[in-house]
Amino acid sequence: MRHKYPICSAKLRRVPSQFSWVDQRLVRERYIDQLSHPACALYLFLLTVADAQGLSFYADRSLCERLSMTGPHLHQARVALIQLDLIAYRPPLYQVLALDAEPKRAAQNLGDNDDTPLDIKAVFAPIWEALS
Repeated sequence: MRHKYPICSAKLRRVPSQFSWVDQRLVRERYIDQLSHPACALYLFLLTVADAQGLSFYADRSLCERLSMTGPHLHQARVALIQLDLIAYRPPLYQVLALDAEPKRAAQNLGDNDDTPLDIKAVFAPIWEALS
């Protein structure tokens, strides 16, 4: 059995007085494997600024500036997080959601060469949710 020891014990992390955490299941259950870099950046930002209920208010313009993203990239990142059920969004309110027991899979791109029929409701549900 290998033992782990801090590399820099003078700078050990401590739980800060403000509230924030990252659930390790994000990596262990491979949610993060399904996310683009912009979606990961948005998710990390929302995790960091959220209150105990996972809530935060940020306008698109502020998020684009803080994350060095274009509007379309922000929109794509948000839709990906909504599809995986990682966040809920009602402008300008975001809610970081509890991770499901079983990770959802991102919707397939319509350009895939998969002949499996798609449920039109499943395709448009995340879009309508993001727009409402």
